[in-house]
Amino acid sequence: MRHHVVMLLLVLLLACKDDDSRSQNTTPSQEHKFTNPLLTSAPDPWVTQSGEWYYFTHTTGNSIRLYRTKSMSDLANAEAKTIWSPPATGMNSKHIWAPEIHFIQNKWYFYYAADDGENKNHRMWVLENESADPFTGSWTDKGKLLLPDDKWAIDGSPFEHNGELYFVWSGWQGDVDVQQSIYIVKMSDPLTPVGERVLISEPEYDWEKAGGSPTVNEGPQFLSKGGNAFLVYSASGCWTDDYSLGLLSANSDADLLDPESWTKSPTAVFTKNVDGQAFGPGHNGFFISPDGQEDWIIYHANPSSGQGCGNNRSVRMQSFTWDDTGKPVFGKPVGLGQQIPKPSGEQ
Repeated sequence: MRHHVVMLLLVLLLACKDDDSRSQNTTPSQEHKFTNPLLTSAPDPWVTQSGEWYYFTHTTGNSIRLYRTKSMSDLANAEAKTIWSPPATGMNSKHIWAPEIHFIQNKWYFYYAADDGENKNHRMWVLENESADPFTGSWTDKGKLLLPDDKWAIDGSPFEHNGELYFVWSGWQGDVDVQQSIYIVKMSDPLTPVGERVLISEPEYDWEKAGGSPTVNEGPQFLSKGGNAFLVYSASGCWTDDYSLGLLSANSDADLLDPESWTKSPTAVFTKNVDGQAFGPGHNGFFISPDGQEDWIIYHANPSSGQGCGNNRSVRMQSFTWDDTGKPVFGKPVGLGQQIPKPSGEQ
C-alpha cells in the first residue's frame, strides 16, 4: 500500500512540473520582447526587406547612411555604413532629407531630397546600384529626378501597383512655400517620370493644419491589402506636437492618377500619445515580420513636447492590424519603455 501511495505522489509531482513547464513556455520571456525607441536620434525612418535582411535608413542631413539587420528589434546593433556623401557644392550638396532605398527591376535605388543650401531649391535625386547586395557594389549618382513642372519636391517614394510603377511626393503648387501637397506621377522606369503630375491630397481638415502656414501634407507611403491601395501620409507642421498620420484609400481597380479615386479619412489615423512620450508621431514606413505573419509600422516621434523637427526624433515601431473594411488600424503610439513582443519569427 505504501508503495502505491509513493508512486501516486511521484506521478502527481511530475504532472505539476509538466504544467509549470507548459505555463512557462506560453509566457513570452524578456528575451522575446523589446522597448522603443530603437534609435534615439534618427528622423524620417525608412525600411525595406530583401530575403532575410532588413535595410534601414534615415535623415542625417549631410549624407546617406545604410543599415542592415535580420532583427528590426535589434536595430541599435545593426551593421551600418555611409554609402554616399554629397558634393561640396551644387544643387544636391545640402539638406539631404528623407532617403529611401528600393529594389526595382533588379537594381537598387536611393531616392532622396536635396538642395544647394536654399530650401526653395529642394528637388528629388537618385542613386543607383546594380549589385544584388546594396552593401556592396558602387552607388552611381543618376542626377535629379525630372518630375513634371520641376517644382519644390521632398519625401519622394516609388511604388508598384497592378503592374504599373508610380512615384509620390510632397510638393509646392508654385514657387512659394504656402502649402505642401501630395502629388503622383507614373514612371516608365525607376528613373523616368512620364506625363503630368496629379494632385491627390492637400491640407483641408483642421488636424492637417496645425502650426499654421505653410500647411503640410508630406511623407506619403504606399501600403496594399487585398489589392486595394493606401497612402499613409504625415500632416501638419513637424514643428508641432500635432504632427500625425492621415490615410488615402483607393479600390483595387481604381485609376490612381485620377484624384477622384482617392478617399481621404476625415480624421487622423495615428496621433500623439502624451502619457507615452510620443509627440508628433509621423513620417513612417512599413515592413513585415520575418515569418510573414505580422504587419509593422516604423515611425519617428519626439519624447517631449515642443521638440519640433530636430534630432530628438527617435525611431519607434509597433505592429498593426486591419479592420473589417480592409483598412489599416494603427492604434496609438506605444509608450517609451513599454515591453513589446518582438516581430514574430525573430530569433
